[in-house]
Order: sequence, then C-alpha cells, then structure tokens
Amino acid sequence: MVVEIDRASQNDSVASFMLGETIRGRVARVDESLNNILFQHSYPPKVSALMAEAILLAIMIGQSIKLKWKLSLQVRGSNAIKLIAVDYFSPRDHGNSAEIRAYAKFDNCELKKPTDSAFQCLGKGFFAVLIDQGSGTEPYQGITPLTGNSLSSCAETYFFQSEQLPTSFKIVVGQSGTSGLGLRWIGGGLMLQQLPGSDDVKFKNADLSSERNSNQTNVVDEMVISDYENWSRANMLMNTVEELELVGPELTFQEVLRRLFYQEYLLVLDSIPLRFGCTCSAEKVARTLSIYSQKDIESMTTEDGTVTADCQFCGQHYILEPNQLGFESKV
Repeated sequence: MVVEIDRASQNDSVASFMLGETIRGRVARVDESLNNILFQHSYPPKVSALMAEAILLAIMIGQSIKLKWKLSLQVRGSNAIKLIAVDYFSPRDHGNSAEIRAYAKFDNCELKKPTDSAFQCLGKGFFAVLIDQGSGTEPYQGITPLTGNSLSSCAETYFFQSEQLPTSFKIVVGQSGTSGLGLRWIGGGLMLQQLPGSDDVKFKNADLSSERNSNQTNVVDEMVISDYENWSRANMLMNTVEELELVGPELTFQEVLRRLFYQEYLLVLDSIPLRFGCTCSAEKVARTLSIYSQKDIESMTTEDGTVTADCQFCGQHYILEPNQLGFESKV
C-alpha cells in the first residue's frame, strides 16, 4: 500500500471506546513514533512490516489493561526473523504520552526468499505477553505458539487461551508517500474485546434457581444469544473498515468509529498520545554488568581500555570505565 497523504497530530495516539455495555475497543495509529524506531536500524521491509504490526498490538493490548508500568510483547521465530521485541510504557501521569520502543533480530540472507510473507519468515515459535506493574509486584507472562497467518491471529489465540476473552484485531501497515520526505511507514489498528463476566452477570440478573422454569430459561437464552449477536455484528462491521480510514489522517478516530458502528451505542473516550521512548542509561548498563567478576570485565575491555555497550532498542552507545564495573568494583 503506497499512498500520498499529509500527516496529522492524531497519527500517533490510541483511544478507548465502548460498544454498548459488553464490548470494549481500542483504536490506534502510529507514524512518527513508528518511523523513529524503524529508521534507526534500517530494517528490511518484511521486518519493518512485522514490527509495525507488533507495535500496534502492544499499544492496544497495553492500553486495554490497568497498566502501571510496562507491557512487553515478544515474538520468537525459527526462520529468517528470530525475534521481535516491543515494550509499551503507560503514561507516567495524566496528560503525558505513552512510550514505545522495539527491536528485531533476523538473518538477512534468509529474508531474500521472495515466496515467504513477513509472518512466514518467523517459522515455528511463540508469541508472548509480559506484564510488569513495577516495583514490588510479580511480573505476569502468557505464551502461545505462533498460529494462523499473522501476529494478530496469535494475539487472538493468546486471549482465547490465557484470558478466555473473545478478542479480535484489524491492523493495516504500509508505506506512504509524502512530498519531500519519501516513503514513510504508517499503521492503524482496531481491537474489539468481549467484557469479562458479561454472561455471568446476565445469568445472575436473571435470578435463576436450580428449579428454574421454562420462561426463565427462555429469557436467559435470549440474553446469551443477544450477546453473541452483538459480538458477531461488531466484528462484521469492524472488518468493513477501509485501509485509508484506519491509517488516517483525513478522519479522526471519532469519525472512523461512527462510520463503522453507526447503529451501535458508541462511547469514544479521550485519546492518549504516543511517542518513541527508551529507558536505557549508563547506570542501568552498569547494573547489568554488576554480576560479572573483574576477570570477566577484563575480557570485555577494548584495546582503548574501556568497556562499550549498545542499546538494542535505541542504538545508544555507552563507553564505561572497567574499574567501575562488576561485583568486585570498589565504586
């Protein structure tokens, strides 16, 4: 997909919305934040496309939970693309931006096979979601094998197996042509999810006993059928979205959602801005190296007498003094 567009401020943001009382959703777009990640590493098109999809998934999943710190999405493969890693950091305070970062590992020679799609370049592997709520909490990890023909399919399987929540995604990524700037990567995504426990609430509200009569049974059956029909209709409507509607920027989130779900009770909440951000620092690198002995640190020391390290996410290059590193350091 190559299109001529102008960029707008809503291109890097994610918003929440509700359809009735039983379906919640997320809608997201990435532009500047995505290109800040991809262009630092000059990734091949197949890697860039897969990373863009993974970034949108991490944003929408991270924004759909009560996240206090970080959600990590990791995809490991056995073929040309070995790893896609994405971190989504929730806003520190109300009104602040959420931050994303990502990197990939791949075999460039294997990527040259023209018959393989980006997803096929992963081969066998797994899709993992890791949730870290910060200091004093136990991280959560959920893993599912790579399935279907996209990372979106893997995410849907993850929610079905790990959370027992019907979830669906619609994601579009591609390159856009902008006058004077050449080709840039853009992406947009939609997420729908059945609220947890909605059927249980309906059964409870029906006040059923072990000796319920047929009239009560019919009422509950109608409620459950209504939930199923609402979910099926919402997914059908979501799949009618056009690529240009999803990636923007001519239409706002509100306009896109009203076009899609014009017959539904729709509530659109405020959007959260997104930006590229990395939490690396010289202090964190030093802490990482604190497990090594002086002998290990000496083996890492360059001819210039320093220890160097590069952040895989942002490419930041660190130069450290050997005598300040390791658990035998006197500093």
